[in-house]
Amino acid sequence: MSLEEAKAYAEVLKNEEHGQAKLVEGLDAAHPKFAEVISDLKKADASMPGGIPSYVSRARKLLLSAKEGVNPFEGCTVEVPTGVDLSLENGPGSAAFAECEKLGMQEIANCCFCLVAGGLGERLGYPGIKIGIVAEVTTNTTFMQLYAEHILALQDRARKATGKEDLTLPLAIMTSGDTHEKTVQLLTENKNFGMAEGQITLMMQEKVPALIDISANFACSDYALETKPHGHGDVHQLLFSTGTAQKWRDEGRKWVLFFQDTNPLPFRSFVAVVGASAREGFAMNSVAVPRVAGEAAGAICKLKQADGSALTINVEYNQLGPLLSGTPAGGDVPDATGFSPYPGNINVLLLSIPEYVAALAETKGVMPEFVNPKWAGEDKNAFKSATRLECMMQDFPRLLPSAAKVGFTQLDRWASFTCVKNNLEDARKKAEAGLPADCALSAEADIYNCNAELLRKCGADVAAPGPVEFLGVKAQVGPRVVLKPSFAVTLEEMKTKVTGAVSVSGKSTLVLAGDVSINGLTLDGTLAIDATNGKVELSGPSIVNEGWSLVPITPEAGTADFLKIRGYDTKRGEAKELKVAGGTETL
Repeated sequence: MSLEEAKAYAEVLKNEEHGQAKLVEGLDAAHPKFAEVISDLKKADASMPGGIPSYVSRARKLLLSAKEGVNPFEGCTVEVPTGVDLSLENGPGSAAFAECEKLGMQEIANCCFCLVAGGLGERLGYPGIKIGIVAEVTTNTTFMQLYAEHILALQDRARKATGKEDLTLPLAIMTSGDTHEKTVQLLTENKNFGMAEGQITLMMQEKVPALIDISANFACSDYALETKPHGHGDVHQLLFSTGTAQKWRDEGRKWVLFFQDTNPLPFRSFVAVVGASAREGFAMNSVAVPRVAGEAAGAICKLKQADGSALTINVEYNQLGPLLSGTPAGGDVPDATGFSPYPGNINVLLLSIPEYVAALAETKGVMPEFVNPKWAGEDKNAFKSATRLECMMQDFPRLLPSAAKVGFTQLDRWASFTCVKNNLEDARKKAEAGLPADCALSAEADIYNCNAELLRKCGADVAAPGPVEFLGVKAQVGPRVVLKPSFAVTLEEMKTKVTGAVSVSGKSTLVLAGDVSINGLTLDGTLAIDATNGKVELSGPSIVNEGWSLVPITPEAGTADFLKIRGYDTKRGEAKELKVAGGTETL
């Protein structure tokens, strides 16, 4: 942008509609960075739906409501929403879960996936992107690799079911300015983790201007415009603006799963969730977990308006208590199950693509926003620090027509939720307070536990987890069981592959990939089988060896970054490792 063009656009910014007279009047056109900051404002205008005028108008309305303490749920009454319970006695191993898996297997050829991956690992003490973090140190598989493996395993089953060898299940990834180039690099260096050219679509989310006061003046310091993330709700606008969602619909796709960067567990129940959605006719299905009353987690609620209309949607925990105080229960309290009757939100969503795209066509995917200012004084006109408008992907029911059926599928936590969001110090503090550590160690423990529990559902005797501690962070870790997605995509499939008397001791590590069938196994050590290019049959072997174990390390110069955020690594002793290049091998 030339200086003259910058001066002309600066005059536009000063009008009431754009509302940035205060910012512009604080700039000197003779400053060498004047044109640069005005150019950044022009880019912000182009990147936001409705441009700066719409953003400022929305911000002023929301900030005024925040100042006046307007309750967004004023006049609403709360009811327990309609959904499918696949937890506890209806969870994996039950007839209800098996039925949903059977229905879901009929739908997987029509599925798409969307990974919300705009996060850096800086908060964790990790210098890269979060999807590049190693999920578990037994196989050193990154989260991105694990997601690709899950999608490719589902694709393999869909190809076999349909007879279409060229069928692909597409993946869209929402990146940010902070993560985009690193995501491209990760995918390029790893050849898309086996996914085909064109199978992955990258969509970069832009940041929005930060606000300094109730008039929605933008924050600018030393001729640099301050911007902040707008929230993961932008994923819907990006799927619309890139034409990705419309392309999926035109290809006859039926379902899209939204998932986040460090939670691979929902893939273990994905097929059952698709089956539940297909059976119930859900336009949107929120994957949820049993929620402890009073827990600092959002809840899926049915909100009824005075006019009789209703909306099933997530309510954030800080708004939930006051909302539930008017219910017959008198607040956020447990029911007879010991849990809240309102399922806990984990931000994993399954949407019906035809209804999703229809709603996008009406709304362009622009999500309802909120603002959370920290006021600088009693007059509530300025902020302690700059704020911004935000939006959340789970608020999509607000864009659906009232007739759309919105529900939930409740899963056990072990089968659906983990995350890596805390560094070691924060993880220690969380654990001391009796809260989930939500760090690399706890997520790795959750992955092993989920796999071990699935084996137990197949009748295997898998030792219970025991306490471990690394760099002050404690967790319960049992046998390191890694069931690669290529081994099985559903529990029902796994049951056909794991039969006979199977025993796995507490010190053991078991890795299964590809076409492996087990008819009896006694393991006290490490067994790692890669049958992705062949077949392995186990007929009751007893395998005893030194095995692999998790051992503490002291992070130092040269230590891999994914180990620094853990404080432990795998010590690889004597083990039984088998990789077949073709044919069938028997143990």
